[in-house]
Amino acid sequence: MATPYATIGQPVGRAEGPEKVRGAAVYPADINLPGTLVGKCLRSPYPYARIKSIDASAARRVKGVHAVLTGFDIPDVLIGRMLRDMPILARDVVRFVGQKVAAVAAEDADIAEEALTRIEVEYEELTPVLDPLAAIQPDAPVLHPDFMRYVGRADRPREHPNMVDHAVWQKGEVEQGFAEADYVFEHTFRTPHQHQAYIEPHASVVSIDEQGRVQVWLNSKMPFQVRQQLAEGIDLPQDMVRINPTFIGGDFGGKGSFMDTHVAYWLAKATGRPVRMVMTYVEELMAANPRHPAVMIFKTGVKKDGTITARHARLIYDSGAYAAFKPARGVTYGSHCAGPYKMGHMRVDAYMVYTNHVPCGSMRAPGDPQSVFASEAQLDLIARELGMDPYDFRMKNLVEDGDESPLGHHWQNVMGKQTLTAAVQEAGYRQPKPQIPGKRVGRGVAIYERHIGAGTSTAKIAIDPDGTVTLYTALRDTGSGFYTVLRQIVGQELGVPYNEVRLVPWTTDDIPFDTGVGGSRVTHVGGQATYGACQEVRQKLLARAAELYGWNPDEVVFKDRQVVAPGQPPVGLAELVSRAGRGIEGQFTYAAERDEHITVFCAQVAEVEVDEDTGQVRLTRFTTAHDVGTILNPIAHQGQIEGAVMQGIGYALMEELKYDEGRISTLSFGDYKIPNMRDIPELRTVLVRSDSGGPTPYGGKAIGEQPISAVAPAIVNAVLDAVGVSITDLPVTSEKVFQALQARLTGA
Repeated sequence: MATPYATIGQPVGRAEGPEKVRGAAVYPADINLPGTLVGKCLRSPYPYARIKSIDASAARRVKGVHAVLTGFDIPDVLIGRMLRDMPILARDVVRFVGQKVAAVAAEDADIAEEALTRIEVEYEELTPVLDPLAAIQPDAPVLHPDFMRYVGRADRPREHPNMVDHAVWQKGEVEQGFAEADYVFEHTFRTPHQHQAYIEPHASVVSIDEQGRVQVWLNSKMPFQVRQQLAEGIDLPQDMVRINPTFIGGDFGGKGSFMDTHVAYWLAKATGRPVRMVMTYVEELMAANPRHPAVMIFKTGVKKDGTITARHARLIYDSGAYAAFKPARGVTYGSHCAGPYKMGHMRVDAYMVYTNHVPCGSMRAPGDPQSVFASEAQLDLIARELGMDPYDFRMKNLVEDGDESPLGHHWQNVMGKQTLTAAVQEAGYRQPKPQIPGKRVGRGVAIYERHIGAGTSTAKIAIDPDGTVTLYTALRDTGSGFYTVLRQIVGQELGVPYNEVRLVPWTTDDIPFDTGVGGSRVTHVGGQATYGACQEVRQKLLARAAELYGWNPDEVVFKDRQVVAPGQPPVGLAELVSRAGRGIEGQFTYAAERDEHITVFCAQVAEVEVDEDTGQVRLTRFTTAHDVGTILNPIAHQGQIEGAVMQGIGYALMEELKYDEGRISTLSFGDYKIPNMRDIPELRTVLVRSDSGGPTPYGGKAIGEQPISAVAPAIVNAVLDAVGVSITDLPVTSEKVFQALQARLTGA
């Protein structure tokens, strides 16, 4: 696509790529300070139990062990990102398999593991709560009897002591809307845990200097929040903690928490030496922070002509044993339960519920793949009952410019119909389906809209007298390529090759605060901060050019490391800077509140083959259409689309943390299945450009989370189209489809 920019919009490769390929990129596990010890944790083997006694004396006698800590050796405090409900090490009760009970610091990993086997813990098993619906029954055990004393809890009424929170979104009166309907449909949907499956497990290194100042290296994308959480958890002022930058080997929402950092601190404190803790992938799958499972009951009223009159959605999210890994005080999920459809009456009751499962956190588009699956899958079931084509049913009800959203917002530049139509046309949705003996072919559609992220970010641009251009940012590289995009902004504005821009990540000492990475905010917030810093530098350069050469600033351009004015010989950037004998700097902080009026759309069409005898589902083609503005880097943009679609395919067809009596049994990627290349079908991408653009520099829109949420319902709806059965609990396995087909044949 033609672009008016020299650098922006160009399909350039990653500037940080060579550093990673050479092995020069530094990750937390690479930090090897003198005298570093290895930290390991003993974890609970029970989903719910009382700790009767802990004897660590034998572990302390193991040669090479420098410290063994239990919950009674450190302060009795609770920690969390927002809601502080989790102990650093369990004292009296364990609430999930994998909870940390004791910790060891030793000369190497083998010695640490040996010491863990010497720790004797006597447990009294308790009856666990393993279903979120069972957790809120009147006779359910109360898992957190001290909840009302927890710091950071949401200040909303709870109907049951096992509820973390109950949030409500409402417009109109749903009972009135149901009374206006000709038909009212109710369905229940379930979704499983999904792990982020990043290539690098959680890791942290903690060192304490002689003045008691704490130095931390960890793979968290939100270092300023972790600094606060760690400082409060160990009772130190925040300025006594510094989070140092490292690369992050994949995030997908899961690298926003502190994980083992508090434990590493107390081990470092006990030994007087640096401590490195790296989770194994067994520990990751057992005890990290996966996507929340959910039970969702959707009740929807429609008229005979397909007009949606009302919807009441009840969502019960399984928080797991703690809510400490969530970035909010309460439930923030649920606003997408109505989808982008016109309806006068809407109510969402969203509950977060304690169980004895692994504590959950954030994963790409947190909360949305669950509710969008339920919403979009129910629409196809309703369309089928009405005798309407699912595409036509959606087109009849989709919001347009001037319409009010289901929750009362007035969106701007609404591109829902255009995006859905583009997806359907590219997919050949109405074309005849292939006829394959023993198999049935189906096509399914789904659509999703999402806001653009907000937050605060600061950037600084410095040009040295030798012409070196350096970008300073507090944002952490999570592997998505935005370091290259930020360099492209600098290159565009200052006329330098993007891959010659040095990028230096700040520590938490260097600026007061940065929101960090996540929530589809980086290109918007970090990009605008970078753009603003560039403008400050440009103004200083123009002023210097006017002072030295008498040039009109309005006529000056920056190109090929030169400053150019009409009719004048070009002046090198280095020469212009060096003439004053000092460098030039510009710093800019950009802050944005979430704007409910700005939203972006994604529409997707899946084509599947279903084996009528076995129920096996094969995804043969997938079309994804996106409402976009200016694309700053086409390669990175397409990479976000393809990566999110692949994660959505995994969510739809195979990914699930499976439990056996409260214990996760899928503790390797041999058991926890994620898509490989054989599972990925032909992928077609359609970009639907809007005139207004978005809030990022040059009019770009968010893309990181947009492509994932509609994937599963599109696939489920394609299965329904193929064989007439709907799978209402993910993932869509051959066994479930086979059982549904058999039930239909037998009338069960």
